[in-house]
Amino acid sequence: MTSLLFVPFILVVLLSLLNSGFMRRYAHVAGIAWAFCQVYWICFPDAGYSADFFSDYVPLDLAIDGMSRVLLLAAGIVGLCTFLTGRATLSDERERFNFVNLTLIAMAGINGILMVTDLFSLYVYIEVTAVASFILISLHRGKDALEGAFKYLVLSAAASVLMLLSIAGLLLLCGSVSFDAVHRTLSGGPAGRLAMIAVALFTGGAFIKGGLAPFHGWLPDAYSAAPAAVSVLLAGIVTKTAGVYTALRVAASVFGFTAPLQALLLAAGTVSMLVGALVALNQGDFRRMLAYSSISQMGYIIAALGTGTVLGMAGALFHLFNHAVFKTQLFVNAAAVEQQTGTRDMNRLGGLGSRMPVTSGTSIAAFLSTAGIPPLAGFWSKLIIIMALWQSGHPVYAAVAVIASCITLGYFLLLQRKMFFGKIAAEWSGIREAGAGFLVPALLLSAVTVALGVAYPFAIRQFTQAAENVLNMVK
Repeated sequence: MTSLLFVPFILVVLLSLLNSGFMRRYAHVAGIAWAFCQVYWICFPDAGYSADFFSDYVPLDLAIDGMSRVLLLAAGIVGLCTFLTGRATLSDERERFNFVNLTLIAMAGINGILMVTDLFSLYVYIEVTAVASFILISLHRGKDALEGAFKYLVLSAAASVLMLLSIAGLLLLCGSVSFDAVHRTLSGGPAGRLAMIAVALFTGGAFIKGGLAPFHGWLPDAYSAAPAAVSVLLAGIVTKTAGVYTALRVAASVFGFTAPLQALLLAAGTVSMLVGALVALNQGDFRRMLAYSSISQMGYIIAALGTGTVLGMAGALFHLFNHAVFKTQLFVNAAAVEQQTGTRDMNRLGGLGSRMPVTSGTSIAAFLSTAGIPPLAGFWSKLIIIMALWQSGHPVYAAVAVIASCITLGYFLLLQRKMFFGKIAAEWSGIREAGAGFLVPALLLSAVTVALGVAYPFAIRQFTQAAENVLNMVK
């Protein structure tokens, strides 16, 4: 476990000390190798090498359960795709070198978020991830990039203040900010006013970090203004861990599912579902459309969490993993189109499917999964969420989830028609399919989406077991 924290930092130090033309040229190889190792260690934890090498030297209170294992796997997959996309899109060696270092720092922060067992350490690793993300967004130093990074910085700082105030209040109330101590105190009797305020503040901070409506103002600007490879990282895993996973973790393992918290989660999730889907319909920039789609999809996860049931938690985890996969794929495909055409304006595009068949085909698989079309993975996770909402006595929220999914299908059909279908314009008649840096991650992610959909019985068993373990630990 400790290696998941320390190896990325050690790689950054080594790359910086050995800073040379050769290292700048091939720094991405170190990133790709590390991301692959993370995926391997999570998939095969007992295969030969133990990822606890540093535990004897730097004892830390870390833990990996079913919930964190799902996100650690997603982080490794998204990191691998991010490094491949960065190699294909960043031509300046020094810029690519900085990108690799900052992405490794962000991955270390993400891994920390997923393994810590106290609220203050959770906050620290959220900030490590956020600081690396600010700089990555502004990597090109253009006006739009600096504006997007500034908006993220301001709102993230506000979220940090809310989280710190919450942690201070809980420390006064509980005498400790470890997950177990806070949970024991809050579950020991009726929650006082200080406890309720602390829970609301921390949850609000997580909503801002995750870009949920109505705190989503920074997210479309950051996703669209960042370099293409950075948007893959942000959409694929950063907001998932710093915001959505944090909300899942503290609700399930720390605060417990009280009636006010469940009502807050259900309302916030439903608002995000609708706001993200409706605003996405009116976007002409395909990266902004994908950004608003992310807001909508994260709403499903938060609403499922609000049910407070094993089925809801299983659906939330399943959709969280699915969203990391299919949204990463869509941003990789968007990067491929932008690289080949030089534009993100969907109204200028059309007919690219005849010139970029692999990009078009994998995009179809991703958006069908996003919209919840069987038998792809996204269908099963959305179905479970809708069932959990219905069975927990919230039929109106279940109906809203179905409506938002129909809207999602509508705007993605619009995106697909404008970008890939129809007659190709003369302006794009000479373009070719994207290179391996785009096609390899797109095909890999498509395979994961299809495989999870086909292997649904096995997948839902794993996610249900992870949800049961998390909820049983705090009973």
